[in-house]
Amino acid sequence: MANAERRVPIESGCPDGIQYMHPVMRENFGHWRYHEDPRPGVLRHVAHSGDEIWTVRAGTQRILDLFTLRKLCEIGDQFADGYIRFTIRSNIEFMLSDGDRVAALVEALESNGFVVGGTRNSVAAISHTQGWLHCDIPATDASGVVKSMMDQLVDEFRQWNMPNRVHITTSCCQINCGGQGDIAINIQHTKPPKIDHTQVANVCERPSVVARCPVAAIRPAMVNGKPSLEVDERKCVCCGACYPPCPPMQINDPEHSKLAVWVGGNHSNARARPTFQKLVAAGIPNNPPRWPEATAIVKRILKAYQTHAKDWERINDWVERIGWPRFFELTGLPFTKFHIDNWRGQQKSLNASTHLRF
Repeated sequence: MANAERRVPIESGCPDGIQYMHPVMRENFGHWRYHEDPRPGVLRHVAHSGDEIWTVRAGTQRILDLFTLRKLCEIGDQFADGYIRFTIRSNIEFMLSDGDRVAALVEALESNGFVVGGTRNSVAAISHTQGWLHCDIPATDASGVVKSMMDQLVDEFRQWNMPNRVHITTSCCQINCGGQGDIAINIQHTKPPKIDHTQVANVCERPSVVARCPVAAIRPAMVNGKPSLEVDERKCVCCGACYPPCPPMQINDPEHSKLAVWVGGNHSNARARPTFQKLVAAGIPNNPPRWPEATAIVKRILKAYQTHAKDWERINDWVERIGWPRFFELTGLPFTKFHIDNWRGQQKSLNASTHLRF
């Protein structure tokens, strides 16, 4: 191939997404009059010009094999003008300008095993990290947790049963690259790392490991005449940040690495200020391949939210209105001393009395 015909690499980040949009979307970009939800998983946007664009959303397993990708592309070519895109939650969206073809597109997706939904007041697809597939510090498999939970929650993805949309995230390590969510399932290490002192000098760059610790709990040490590291267990928060630059500092443990459920995270400031999620259940068994204990807790929270929240309340709004003591009563989750936020850097939410205040 001649040099002039070669694709010039883009060195400035992701390419501009507008060039891949449906022509109707490009022509009416920023000039939409309104949108509506005709049915779960289907969006209809109407522009001031009168043009329409229909979007059909279906869930995928995120880690897609070649045959599944080809099938999705075939469906897109046949029913959706060849325009598809993936969302941040691993949904695939098909865009078309002819509303008469929407029913046929939905039928093609569902007949091939893809679930249409995830819009409006539904349980959206769970965003997750990679887990055991290629993450360097996983203590669980986030992808497996998602599969197990969505098998139980698929009807809530298909339907509009919730007071508002519900975003669930999972993370395979305590550093939590899964992000915040209305409900988050994260790993929780409960013991400091076990150090193989015979390997530290050969594998680890000790200054980098010391600098990596967010609470200054790691310092250089000499063990049996060899350079090594030691951990101040009074400071250690068991986050696992030391493990990637130094694998001999093993943090994962089949007994002491558990799951924890957090509730009430919200990035949006549309109706209220953004909120951090708070711990509601800890010490949940990290029990592959189906993780039944974690799934049961999430379903219990969703049931209480569905029954007692007002229309259009997000989970954080609902909890803010009823208070955390009432939340634990409605969900039946036990409240323990580990739920009390006594971190010295969080004085605003410090609970220093027997009255619970968050």
